[in-house]
Amino acid sequence: MDKDLFILPSSKVRNDLTHQMQAISALQPFLAMLAGDSSLDIVGEMVVALLETPSFDIAVEHLKGDPGSAALIEERYMALPHDLDTLLQYPPDSLGYLYGMAMKAKGFRAEDLYEEIPIYSDASYVEARLGQTHDIWHIVTGFGVSPAEEIGLQAFHLPQFPYPLAVSLLSSSMMSSLLFNPEELPTLLNAIQTGWEMGKNAKSLFAQKWESAWEKPLLQWQKELNLFLY
Repeated sequence: MDKDLFILPSSKVRNDLTHQMQAISALQPFLAMLAGDSSLDIVGEMVVALLETPSFDIAVEHLKGDPGSAALIEERYMALPHDLDTLLQYPPDSLGYLYGMAMKAKGFRAEDLYEEIPIYSDASYVEARLGQTHDIWHIVTGFGVSPAEEIGLQAFHLPQFPYPLAVSLLSSSMMSSLLFNPEELPTLLNAIQTGWEMGKNAKSLFAQKWESAWEKPLLQWQKELNLFLY
């Protein structure tokens, strides 16, 4: 047996390993928060940084390849703030009612995800509209708000268009799980696979003016958009 195997690491190597472990530990809160909606401030900072990248330009051009999405981008369509009390007056099986109930239960407003995003470009418009409709996507896809399901919804984006924030959140959630919660990796990967398959088979969700048909039953939306829930 090689006697070198029994040589202890030098103090420099030990110090380097210690610094690496300290760096990984410092990443834990950041990676864990990126795995879901728990830190809108951090996600918001990522959004601002990503807006100016070539990757976001590519995502916008991809969206413009769909006529419905291209029309929304050209129009810069943004609905009025969602009035949850009004939505609760729609039929119980409607998208409006189910969305309103979900938002009321969470004590959340769609505006929290987009009101601080100034619309000055196609990319900033796309991000603002995605923020306004994020929780509608949750409802129509059937993904809940657990960390794994949130990442499943992010995976749904990617076959539809190469959304930079989704790539960032997927990669950081997998790294977080790998380092700190490896037992959760199978659940996370299953959610990613489900989201990818759903997004690949569905029609463009970005292209929809959801607010013009709040009264439409959720099941009808899902059927029309080819949203098969796995």
